Amino acid sequence: MQTVLSGIRSTGNLHLGNYFGALTNFVKMQHENNSYFFVADYHSLTTHPNPKDLHNNVRKVLSEYLACGIDPDVATIYIQSDVPEVTELYLLLSMNAYVGELERTTTFKEKIRKQPENINAGLLTYAVLMAADILLHNAHKVPVGKDQEQHLEMTRKFARRFNKMYKTDFFNIPKAYNFGNELVKVPGLDGSGKMGKSEGNGIYLADDPKVIKKKIMRAVTDSGPTEQNSEKPEAIKNLFTLMKLVSKPDVVQFFDGKYNSCEIRYGDMKKQLAEDVINFTTPFREKINEIYNNDVYLRKVAEQGAEKARINARKTLSSVREIMGFKKF
Repeated sequence: MQTVLSGIRSTGNLHLGNYFGALTNFVKMQHENNSYFFVADYHSLTTHPNPKDLHNNVRKVLSEYLACGIDPDVATIYIQSDVPEVTELYLLLSMNAYVGELERTTTFKEKIRKQPENINAGLLTYAVLMAADILLHNAHKVPVGKDQEQHLEMTRKFARRFNKMYKTDFFNIPKAYNFGNELVKVPGLDGSGKMGKSEGNGIYLADDPKVIKKKIMRAVTDSGPTEQNSEKPEAIKNLFTLMKLVSKPDVVQFFDGKYNSCEIRYGDMKKQLAEDVINFTTPFREKINEIYNNDVYLRKVAEQGAEKARINARKTLSSVREIMGFKKF
C-alpha cells in the first residue's frame, strides 16, 4: 500500500469546488492508501495571521474535513504544528536548498508582488517546508493543484539531491496523485474560471442559507438567448454546471429546455439553484457546526492524529540524522 499525503490550508474554508473537485476523491482515497492529511498552520505564518484567527481557522478547517468524511480511524489527520519533527527536517533540507532556486519559484514571486511590505524568509523557504511535510512520511504520491505543481517538483529535486549527496536511496521521489477524469472542475459565480477563495466567487459548505441565496442571486448572467438552441455563454454554462451538481436531472432538463426555447428567466433559475444548493449544503453545515462545538472530540482527533503522525515522523527523522552523520556519543 502506497503512502499518500495531502496538505490542507488552515486559512481556507471548504467550498463546493473543494468538495466536488478533490474532497470526494480524498474520502475514497483514504480507504485505498496509507493516507495522511494535515492542517498546514505553519505555512499560514508567512502572512502574519492574528493569533486568535490562527487557532480558530485550524479548528474550522479540521471540523469541515471531518464533517465531509475524512475518518481519523482510517486515515491520519493531524495539525502540522503538533508534529515538531517537521521543523527539524525543514531545517536539515534547507541546508541543501539554494537561494537562487528558491527565488525563482513562481509562488515566491507572486507572494512578494502581493505583499511587498512583508517579504520574509518563510516565503522564500515555503517550498522547503512543503518538501519537509511530504518527505517526513516519505510519501509516494501527493494530490496537488496546478498552483502547487512547481512545489512538488522542488520536493522531487530535494529528495534526489539528498539521495545523491549521501549516496542513498532513502527518500522516495513523490509523484502527483492524478484523479484523472474523476476530478470535477467547479466554476465560480463570477463567470470566470474555477471556484476559489482568492477569487471571492465561492459557495462555502458552512455558508448560511441567506448568504448562499444572496451570492447566487448576484451570479453573472446575460440578457438571455435570442435564437433557439444557441450556444450558452461561459457564465450561463457555469450556472448549468452548478445545477447539474446539486439539482435533480428533471430540474436541469426543465431549465435547459427553457433556455433552448428562449424562454429562460434567470431569476427563476437562480432561485431554484439557491434552493438546491441550500438543500445540498445543509447536512454539511449542521455536521460542521456540531463538530466545531465539540471540544472533546476535536481534542481527541488532534491528539490521536499527532500520535499516529509522529510514529512515522520519528522513524524518518532518525534515519535522516543517521544518514547525515548525526550520532549520539
